[in-house]
Amino acid sequence: MSVNDAGKIKSPALSALLVLGAGCLWGFMGLLVRSTDSLGLGSMETCFLRALVTAAVMLLLLLLFDRPALKVRLKDLWCFAGTGIVSMSFFNYCYFRTIMLTSLSVAAVLLYTAPVFVVLMSAPLFGEKLSRRKLLAALAAFLGCAFVSGIVGGAGKLSGAGILFGLGSGIGYALYSIFSRCALDRGYGSVTISFYTFVFALIPSSLLSDSGRALSVLWGSGGEFFLLSGLILMVTLIPYLLYTKGLQGLENGSASILASIEPVVATLLGLLLYSEKLGFWNILGIALVLLSILLINLRSPAEKKRA
Repeated sequence: MSVNDAGKIKSPALSALLVLGAGCLWGFMGLLVRSTDSLGLGSMETCFLRALVTAAVMLLLLLLFDRPALKVRLKDLWCFAGTGIVSMSFFNYCYFRTIMLTSLSVAAVLLYTAPVFVVLMSAPLFGEKLSRRKLLAALAAFLGCAFVSGIVGGAGKLSGAGILFGLGSGIGYALYSIFSRCALDRGYGSVTISFYTFVFALIPSSLLSDSGRALSVLWGSGGEFFLLSGLILMVTLIPYLLYTKGLQGLENGSASILASIEPVVATLLGLLLYSEKLGFWNILGIALVLLSILLINLRSPAEKKRA
């Protein structure tokens, strides 16, 4: 898909399915993290490999099948610097700092303040309506993520610095929707946006990580190369393409709320693969996230007439 993207999605239902698919695939991130951790790689090395493998594969595919998608205007590069550096790299840095300062559960909950930030920022920036239904859905998504993550009942520790970095991760996560919308409004397709996002994300991740160590692990053996590359593409390339494409037919706030399915999938994956326990609060959290998805997809009679 080139700069003048002719394949724009107009169906809200299809767009919602694409974003839900992205959220579900992001929920498998734990598989990648556990794999890289077992190989002795840190968080920033994982970020570096995600950006490198994804950008390299996309570059090869675009050179072979869609070279026009590589064309961007210099005056629009700030959009991709926004998605790659301001959003992806900043969010990853803050998220990993939160994990070190607090706990996984607290970090996950603070990360999922993102839908609230997206809803609040999209109202003045893009004129998206700040409806009660959308605010209620954002609140349900946040509470659901809190319950799913297990923070209720004192499962996580809190600190001032941890809270600040956690809120920073939520803001950084939210900014992907904002900068992507800016790029979409300038006529760029989801493939172009995703590719340049990872190109720009390579800059800080290569500086903040032991890139040499990461590359040696990636190329250590054929089995590790194909396993890591496959996982990276599954939890990085495909969901980012789906999410950015889905943004074409949804408001930013709605898309961000729908993507909150991610911790639900991660929790169920832990239950199935790692025998992690699922308690009452986890089940309530899953129900709240599903409620938020239902709320965001309900349309009033007036909205149905306009569709």
